[in-house]
Amino acid sequence: MRRFFLLFCSVLYYFFPAQAQLTQKPPLHGKNWMAITGKPLAATAGAAIFQKGGNAVDAACAMIAATCTMWDVLSWGGETQALIYNPHTKKVIGINALGVAPTGATAAFFKNKGMNYPPEYGPLAAVTPGTPGGICTMLAEYGTMSLKEVLAPAMQMAAGYPIEAQTANSMERGKDKIKQWPYSKAVFLPHAGEQREAPEAGEIFKQNDLFETLRKMVEAEQQALKKGRSRKEAIYAANARFYTGDIAKEFVRGCKEQGGLITEADLAKWKVQIEEPVSVNYKGIEVYKLSQWTQGPVMLQALNILEQFDLKNMGFNSSRYIHTVTQAMHLAFADRDFYYGDPYYAPHEPMKGLLSKEYAKERAKLIDPAKNLSPAVPGDPYPFEGRSNPYNNYLQKWSGDKPLAVAPVDEKYLEQLWRGTTSVEAADSAGWVVSVTPSGGWLPACIAGKTGIGMSQRMQSFVLDSVFNPYNVVEPGKRPRVTLTPTLALKDGKPFLSFAVQGGDTQDQNLLQFFLNMTEFGMTVQEAVEAPNVNTYQLYLSLGGEDRKPKPGSILLNSNTPEWTRRELIKMGYKLTFDDRTSGPVNAIYFDRKHGTFWGGSSNHGEDYGVGW
Repeated sequence: MRRFFLLFCSVLYYFFPAQAQLTQKPPLHGKNWMAITGKPLAATAGAAIFQKGGNAVDAACAMIAATCTMWDVLSWGGETQALIYNPHTKKVIGINALGVAPTGATAAFFKNKGMNYPPEYGPLAAVTPGTPGGICTMLAEYGTMSLKEVLAPAMQMAAGYPIEAQTANSMERGKDKIKQWPYSKAVFLPHAGEQREAPEAGEIFKQNDLFETLRKMVEAEQQALKKGRSRKEAIYAANARFYTGDIAKEFVRGCKEQGGLITEADLAKWKVQIEEPVSVNYKGIEVYKLSQWTQGPVMLQALNILEQFDLKNMGFNSSRYIHTVTQAMHLAFADRDFYYGDPYYAPHEPMKGLLSKEYAKERAKLIDPAKNLSPAVPGDPYPFEGRSNPYNNYLQKWSGDKPLAVAPVDEKYLEQLWRGTTSVEAADSAGWVVSVTPSGGWLPACIAGKTGIGMSQRMQSFVLDSVFNPYNVVEPGKRPRVTLTPTLALKDGKPFLSFAVQGGDTQDQNLLQFFLNMTEFGMTVQEAVEAPNVNTYQLYLSLGGEDRKPKPGSILLNSNTPEWTRRELIKMGYKLTFDDRTSGPVNAIYFDRKHGTFWGGSSNHGEDYGVGW
């Protein structure tokens, strides 16, 4: 009888999750505002800004600044990617604050060093810092507060905050690399020579150089205000001090001292781009992503493909559902790996074709309901925008007649696949909504001189050979195609969902499934962020070492996956791995139009945390 009861509960869980699933964390509810991010202290920083009268953009900027100061798998020298819903224009805006390859960063430069990709760590991995400019631009254009007010929580943290175990232990694990860089060693290893050289959990962690950098930016703003400049002009004065003033000079000096390439001209030329995002309509819901300089369009392509199938009737996480979603992801990621790159540089990516419904219908025909497609290769979207593909010779090299053997995965591969960052979600009752996936400069980070700024490692997302991706070959001034991918969804022209996640190449995999959890299976936002997801390894890694090749047929399932589902997937050609938490971690805000309130969801996967009021 007990076995029958457990079996019955499993059936309920997998086929009726919205009714049967109990969440480990409660949903958040708010009427006035919602602030969610990767660390409790950082969410508190956002809440403090809201309590002082700031809008969602002000709060988001404060949370980005706080997470960078806490080294929540990112730092101030990294990059910021954001989507903002403006309630006055009723439009979604894209913020492109991704740094660019510096002077001298060419494919030949790295090949001459015997590399197949730019390096993972150190000064040669660095693109120009984007997050300071991203915060200044978002705040100046769409916020209401001063930089001094918004940076106050981060500056308090830089002066000294009780460090949490996750970050402190990451410093200790990475200390061999950290010791290569003198400025990093001075910050991250305050107990040099002792058995444990990094801070302990709960110890007050001080960053005097970073505090001074932030103080200089605020000083520039306040001086501009005293001269009668507007709030916006004063914030851009702070931005100028970072990119063209004494901060820039010290950043470049410290970078070059340690072997980096970034010049003062590189910093001075770089600008934040305010863009129009891309979108598709999925069953009446407009889903917005940043364009092809991120992997965001992958989710949109997958939605277009999956629109051809009756997912709901397959049953949540049934073998048919898992297989269909996985195959759609394989096809979308194959296109990502070959076609995505910096839209400001030639050649120009065929996004109209890639995001067309007609192209998706052709891609959907490739899905065999009985077996895994291996290899999944890029398609040809050019005919769907009335052009001929200039790279057919490269496409032929991607195609093969023989199916690829199922490949195992190891810990190194998984670390590269899931390499995390953080996410920031904010919304207010005035209608402003912000979704951000900031990243870069993660531990072990190389700090540039006496700035306290950890340099980005995003250069590694370039390729060095056009055969792998003719749109993403490194060259000075160009942005690498990144994994970072915030999301906004509108229904009937009004905000419906704001969501993002950390986790390298798994980001749009988890966001896709979160979105389907809510739209196809009727889960609440908290149920949807905790629900078990599937991850595929059948894609080229965007981060990591020399081996970036796909692992055909290997997928990650939740440990609670029933035996019959496992058997059916194995018959389809999958090699299964398992984990007890496979939910992301996704952070999200759902807009309850019926009651005029917010629902906040923050996954049970990590340290992510939200506050609502």
